[in-house]
Amino acid sequence: MKSIQKSNKLNNVCYDIRGPVLEKAKQMEEEGQKIIKLNIGNLAVFGFDAPDEIQQDMIRNLPVSAAYSDSKGIFAARKAVMHYTQERGIRGVTLEDIYLGNGASELIVMATNALLNDGDEMLLPAPDYPLWTAAVSLSGGTPVHYLCDEANEWMPNLDDIRSKITPRTKGIVVINPNNPTGALYSDELLKGIIAIAREHGLIIFADEVYDKILYDDVKHTAIGSLSEDVLTITFNSLSKSYRSCGYRAGWMVVSGDKRGAEDYIEGLNMLSSMRLCANVPGQWAIQTALGGYQSIQELVAPGGRMRRQRDLAHELITAIPGVTCVKPKAALYMFPRLDPEIYPIKDDQAFIRELLEQERILLVQGTGFNWPAPDHFRIVFLPHEDDLRESINRLARFLEGYRKRHGTVAA
Repeated sequence: MKSIQKSNKLNNVCYDIRGPVLEKAKQMEEEGQKIIKLNIGNLAVFGFDAPDEIQQDMIRNLPVSAAYSDSKGIFAARKAVMHYTQERGIRGVTLEDIYLGNGASELIVMATNALLNDGDEMLLPAPDYPLWTAAVSLSGGTPVHYLCDEANEWMPNLDDIRSKITPRTKGIVVINPNNPTGALYSDELLKGIIAIAREHGLIIFADEVYDKILYDDVKHTAIGSLSEDVLTITFNSLSKSYRSCGYRAGWMVVSGDKRGAEDYIEGLNMLSSMRLCANVPGQWAIQTALGGYQSIQELVAPGGRMRRQRDLAHELITAIPGVTCVKPKAALYMFPRLDPEIYPIKDDQAFIRELLEQERILLVQGTGFNWPAPDHFRIVFLPHEDDLRESINRLARFLEGYRKRHGTVAA
């Protein structure tokens, strides 16, 4: 038989959050083993339920949700997003600048497909949320990763960004709050990125999905609010702040100076129309979510469940010999470092697979987030405290065995 091959466009596409190690975990579950999954921020699985009023509004509107909506989305939801951008200080946004999608993920792929020609370059953070790198590659572009500095609380290195700009660079991706590190960027840093984009005529792609999941009284600034001249595409969704991952309701906002970007915006409109529309039931959740009571505040406040679990996970992780971790100020993750002198890992995917097989906990290796060295991993701190404590105790036991096997000890 003739072999049927996947498209060459997928050669550089990788999404290890749902990659080969997850397939092994599924196999183990089918064999009857119970796996603690710390690989993905799937909130409802861990008992973080979507607000009831969101569910009720979707149910109420199901009878009028069978038809296609406008390709950019229903009026009420886009109006709510427009008001939200105004609250965030992003100026000059009209209804026509707002696109609703099946989560932010669909819109990220749409925005890169509309922009990139073969060989065009996009600047992406390292580590990054790997969908960005995959979307750039799938669009025919070349992902170019700029370094975020762990020693500076994972802030992007502006000099490294500047050094990687070429005539083929089209844009800069900014993930703030950051997945996987939990970092939150200062206004000063954001203004530095804007200055670079302004100087080189680049688009800023702002992934701000975690903008309400903030700890320790920190504040998030929408990068689109800091300039009116730099073209900025901002992405957000209901998945995290509203614990509604499966509803697949996200939005994309075009702001800044749109003069000169008419052709690109026409491309966005074409792709938006080609997929007909986002799922309509999910769109009905947006107005209620953005205008209603913000229950996320209870979860991230002192004593709130997310805050408690972040503190517990950080305390337990950093108590393991040879493991350090910048404490996240936002989001649902932390990105610990394994000291290479103590943990001489050559293949971190194999390391994470061995951890899964021995201890039945599922994490994602750092290289899965386009970090260049096999010395980090991402942990999701969403399980209930007992499960979180148990999973990190298993990790500590595995790492103790690793140190013994390799004859290394912590300083």
